[in-house]
Amino acid sequence: MKSIAATNESSLAWAVLLLMPWLPLAARGAGPPGVTVDRAGHLAQYGQPVRAIGVNYFSAFLRTLRGGKGTQGSTDTSYDEGFRTLAQYDIPFARFAATGFWPADMRLYQEDREQYFRRLDAVVESARRHGVGLIPSLFWHNSLVPDLVGEPCDQWGNRASKTLQFMRTYVRQVVTRYAKSPAIWGWEFGNEYNLRADLPAGPAHWPTIAVRLGTPAERSARDELTSDMLRIALVEFGREVRRYDPYRFITSGHSHLRPAAWHLKIERTWTVDSPAQQLEMLALLHPDPINVVSLHAYGADVERIEWAGKAAQKLGKPLLIGEFGVLGEETPATHQQFLGVLHQVERSGAPLAAVWVFDLPAHEQRRGNISGHNARRYRLQAIQAANARLRQ
Repeated sequence: MKSIAATNESSLAWAVLLLMPWLPLAARGAGPPGVTVDRAGHLAQYGQPVRAIGVNYFSAFLRTLRGGKGTQGSTDTSYDEGFRTLAQYDIPFARFAATGFWPADMRLYQEDREQYFRRLDAVVESARRHGVGLIPSLFWHNSLVPDLVGEPCDQWGNRASKTLQFMRTYVRQVVTRYAKSPAIWGWEFGNEYNLRADLPAGPAHWPTIAVRLGTPAERSARDELTSDMLRIALVEFGREVRRYDPYRFITSGHSHLRPAAWHLKIERTWTVDSPAQQLEMLALLHPDPINVVSLHAYGADVERIEWAGKAAQKLGKPLLIGEFGVLGEETPATHQQFLGVLHQVERSGAPLAAVWVFDLPAHEQRRGNISGHNARRYRLQAIQAANARLRQ
């Protein structure tokens, strides 16, 4: 398959714009690619303000990365049907894992890099063809890269480590490959790294051991992350992205701050922070050039979205609700609960939000899987209606 980066930029841009019914007509064809943060600290797409609700399509790439090798690459191309479904419901973007989850998932990258990127090319091209934007989360699982290079997780905080060397190499390979693609909306570091940071010491908080999936057989205290280590990794990630893409937004992928985030950092205690301490930690964990604040909201954290939006404004950065939703079995109660959460997200003013999770069969029963064919299909319909209101 021809690389997107090698495809004529102009024809791609016009093709995707014709497939973007949510984009204001006056905005089409103007401004830099992707979604940017303007001088006022607002998200803009093709020069116009953007607000949209999308989905987490976590396994869009992972399924084909794990798929068997056929004559055209992976035998699993079911992501294409998924993007077609999202287009049918006018879902404008999807957040997805742009690496493997376990070291074993990255065997193809290590052994046949050309084939690896052909599979990623196919995912990005499918999204473009169906008019669905993408937010790739480049290092989803916090222990993946250290495990791949044979280092403990604390090396996220060492600028000279093999971990950050791998990070820079992968960022260069991915961002230069897709920097001209209109499918890419922005770039994300990883998934919920902040929830791993500053926890009380001990094996209970060390990363999972799964030797058959490529992890080391043992963990140690050196696999504990701190927010200071994470800040270094985020700065280095942002700088590397900016070397190749001066436009698109860059976000952390963090979840909501733990209510005790500041006290965990300073004291390793679960004492609840003051609002000022929470704001301090939000700033610490979203250092420039990270220019979009990320949070994930479930349960009681949904009520904290309003605070997070105001806090992000104080930092001069827009807010991305990278995950929200209602987990558990689908019942009349969870149906109404989801509609209520969606309403809160819609009126929060957050420019972008993504529901958890689309087309992930492993999460069918208790983790909120949404598809065009199951009992949660109404969630796609509700998001479609919400996006129609936001476009107005």
